[in-house]
Amino acid sequence: MIRNLLNSTRQNHALEHATLHLLARRSPGIRLVGRSGPSGFSIYGPASTGDVEAAAAEALARLQRGDVHLAVHPNCGTNAVVTGVLVGGSAFAAGLGKAQSRWERLPLVLLVATLAAIVAQPLAHFVQERVTTSPALQGARLVGVRQEGQGHLVHRVQVQRD
Repeated sequence: MIRNLLNSTRQNHALEHATLHLLARRSPGIRLVGRSGPSGFSIYGPASTGDVEAAAAEALARLQRGDVHLAVHPNCGTNAVVTGVLVGGSAFAAGLGKAQSRWERLPLVLLVATLAAIVAQPLAHFVQERVTTSPALQGARLVGVRQEGQGHLVHRVQVQRD
């Protein structure tokens, strides 16, 4: 049961990313945010229902055909989490020494934090590919896209699996 919920969420996360990629290509400069769950995903921002529905349908078809690169998105929250954990953890560890004052440790803390931020970029991409998304959407189908909200547009995209 829990494994199915996690797999569905990972698949929907991949579909959300692919949909965001396609919406951004159709409307350069549009600012959208997505959030995924086991029954589908939500897109927040000024996109029309027709555009979201068309992009989601194309995204699903492309992922099912093997365009797995669409499953990873550069603005994913996974990137922020991986970067925050690495930078915070490395800076904390570098600052633990008692032999020097805080000011004397500062260059080392800044150096390790910077290196951690550099390492975090490819690591976050890897974590998205292997942990937080799954482009394996065979048997998935879109069952609805509906708009909610007045001031802040939200589109809920519902996905089912056979």
